[in-house]
Amino acid sequence: MSVSQRIDKWLYFTRFAKTRATAQKMIEGGHVAVNGEKVLKCSREIKIGDELNILRGTVRFYIRVTGFVEKRVGAPVARTAYEQIRDPENLAPPPKKAFESRTTGSGRPTKRDRRAINRLKGKF
Repeated sequence: MSVSQRIDKWLYFTRFAKTRATAQKMIEGGHVAVNGEKVLKCSREIKIGDELNILRGTVRFYIRVTGFVEKRVGAPVARTAYEQIRDPENLAPPPKKAFESRTTGSGRPTKRDRRAINRLKGKF
């Protein structure tokens, strides 16, 4: 059993990233911090007991490393390699969908209505 492991491999093996390339982009983008310090190099070694802050999408995870795995494993086994320090926090809650409800019997939206709905959704 190893004493330390590269952080990009650990993120991939424990299913925080779908691919190693994605893990590397997360690290180089400043979305991972070890013991309060941002990590910008994929070659950074992590040890048991290190605390990680991982930003994946709009969710931030706070975890402590409790072990290592040598290959990508299933989710139940991957969860044994870390423990959650506190619950994940959603940094951007989903927008309210008030514009999607229409009164009953009002018919289909017109072309003008559809364009207004698309502008609200951020589609152009």
